[in-house]
Amino acid sequence: MHTWAFRARLRRTAFGWRGSKLAIERIREALTEIRAVARQDPATAAEGAVLFLEKLSPALSQIDSSTGALGNATYAAVEELVPVIANAPVGIVTRQKWLDRLFDAIQEDDPPYIEHLGDHWGELCATPELASAWADQLLPTQRSVLRERKRGTYAFFSGTTLCYSALFKAGRHDELLELLALDPRPIWPYLVWGARVLEARGQVDEAIAYVREHAGSTTSLETIARFAEDALLKAGRRAEAFNQYALLANQANSNLATFRALAKKYPELAPDKLLGHLIASTPGEPGKWFATAKTLKLFDRATQLAWASPCDPKTLTRAARDHLSKQPDFAMQAALAALHWMSMGHGYELTGFDAHEAHRLAIEAARNAELSAQAQAAIEQVLAADRPRSAWLRGALGIASGAPAPRRQ
Repeated sequence: MHTWAFRARLRRTAFGWRGSKLAIERIREALTEIRAVARQDPATAAEGAVLFLEKLSPALSQIDSSTGALGNATYAAVEELVPVIANAPVGIVTRQKWLDRLFDAIQEDDPPYIEHLGDHWGELCATPELASAWADQLLPTQRSVLRERKRGTYAFFSGTTLCYSALFKAGRHDELLELLALDPRPIWPYLVWGARVLEARGQVDEAIAYVREHAGSTTSLETIARFAEDALLKAGRRAEAFNQYALLANQANSNLATFRALAKKYPELAPDKLLGHLIASTPGEPGKWFATAKTLKLFDRATQLAWASPCDPKTLTRAARDHLSKQPDFAMQAALAALHWMSMGHGYELTGFDAHEAHRLAIEAARNAELSAQAQAAIEQVLAADRPRSAWLRGALGIASGAPAPRRQ
């Protein structure tokens, strides 16, 4: 029997209130250990994955997880380990024992770090026969809960998603739809199984219409868009997926991350064309995509965006500094745009140093690009008295009112 190093590190209540960072490190170590074993012995690796999932919630129960980082780490861990368990070459007796252990772990999952393991219950069963047996085991309780819900009584069963997943794997699709029809207010993790049945039958448009019609007010438009996009992509309807749902379905923490997610999913779109779609999706705010265009080395497009709508002056100044030698024309435009938006009152917690740095970089980049006269004229315009913050900018640069901007040699 393999001795797992993570067993001792994930003992019950192993981490304190502020143990999130250490816990994430321990999760990564455990996954690395399981991966290493999986390369030589998939069955033993699956046993380790089951053990890890059993120990996860008890080990993390005392941690403050309000930042969301720990939840993201555990979600990713479950997603990685499901195929390890599902594809393990073991007999039905061993697999049944694993499922019994995982079912118990889900019942004791508090806080709920592995609850979405139930979404994959059919996969974990591996065969339609075992999935059907689990569905039969879960159905009596599920039907009882639905009867209570229909009477208006609050009722919850932690095996609901497991039941739907098992029915789906077993091919008992009509039963699944009938159960969902009994629920007066199905939440998204339950409702989506009805849409998956329609999708499996090749009724993609009907599946999308189903989630649109039945999703409650607590289901975000992004969640619906992600389902619809995925369904269309699986059906090979890529243009429809992109045009109708991709921009909403792939919103990330930053504009650059959004671009990268879409570029990975739709490699057939040239970067400049994809960026054009994204710019068009934020009418009136093209400047939001400056940093993305700059990172893609689309310098002409980035220059247009820098002037098109308010950009963060500090972002523009950093871009000017980073491209001072290799792209002096772009660096000059970025620095001048930084001064422009400062003079128009845009920017957060700007200081005299920010003004000096943008001015210095504009002059230096213009000299490198042999465009000093053009830059000087632009700076004179930025410092004109009719601008909301021109007085502050002149003061920050040490320029008396009415005096011409200094020319640096």
